[in-house]
Amino acid sequence: MLAVVNSSAGTAYRRSVDAVASFLSSASSRQGSAFELARTENLDELSSALGSLNGRQLVLLGGDGSVHAAIECLHQSATLDAAGPIGIIPVGTGNDLARSLKIPLDPLQAAECVMSGPVRTMELLLSGDKVAVNAVHMGIGADASYKGAEVKKKLSKIKAGKLGYPLGAIAAGISSPGLNLSVRVDGELLHDGSRPLLMAALGLGGTVGGGARLIPDANPHDGFVDVVLWESVGRAARVGYALGLKNGDHARRSDVRVGRGQTVEVTAVDGNGFRVSNDGELWGPFTERRWEVQCDAWQVIAPQ
Repeated sequence: MLAVVNSSAGTAYRRSVDAVASFLSSASSRQGSAFELARTENLDELSSALGSLNGRQLVLLGGDGSVHAAIECLHQSATLDAAGPIGIIPVGTGNDLARSLKIPLDPLQAAECVMSGPVRTMELLLSGDKVAVNAVHMGIGADASYKGAEVKKKLSKIKAGKLGYPLGAIAAGISSPGLNLSVRVDGELLHDGSRPLLMAALGLGGTVGGGARLIPDANPHDGFVDVVLWESVGRAARVGYALGLKNGDHARRSDVRVGRGQTVEVTAVDGNGFRVSNDGELWGPFTERRWEVQCDAWQVIAPQ
């Protein structure tokens, strides 16, 4: 077994990592196999560690960013399929992919799942050479990622960090005019861009920002990407929408459109660029972007 952890990330909690490493080492020893923990600090070290996998069981310790980086690295080196079933131990702050997969958020319970859990096939969301394992969003969602991180740091001091994303969405959305985007799902026009969108979200997994149910009906095993579009509305409605993110009630609003398909095309009809939050990684601006679902792209160890 090869376990990989990003030791430079603030979300890689050393005490949890050490406890998990001790558990997995003992469990591997009882099964007559070896265990190695690779602590990486940058993408070059991550690539080197993954390149030394050589048929060993891969376990990723970290949050959504760490899982995304590893999966993208394996995808770009064309070794994702050969990596076999991958275990995930959530030791980040958000752990949204783990939530969607019903992987225990307690690191030691997740480690037990790695040793005995079933294997499930997973899809990927591809856009050029970029991959997404959980969710992509544009508009105030991307702004909320910026502002939510700042709010989360302050709220974490009073153990309320999970409110960071919803409150960040409120802060980002109070004065935003929205984006004039056309959105097509499997070639069908879902939104023509005549009215601004405050947010456009694409999800394989259902939550972002540590549990905010941005795309509540998403399923990372069904071969489709779910789309949630939120039209520009007044300030009071924006607050109501953001508060509804906690349990997914926002998706039932009359100013929200939803869709599901295998390809999504987003175009700025006014030529103004839009930024994209891709599994929390911010990139752009773009005037157009296309995403496509790749089914059965990789395997994960997760509860049924």
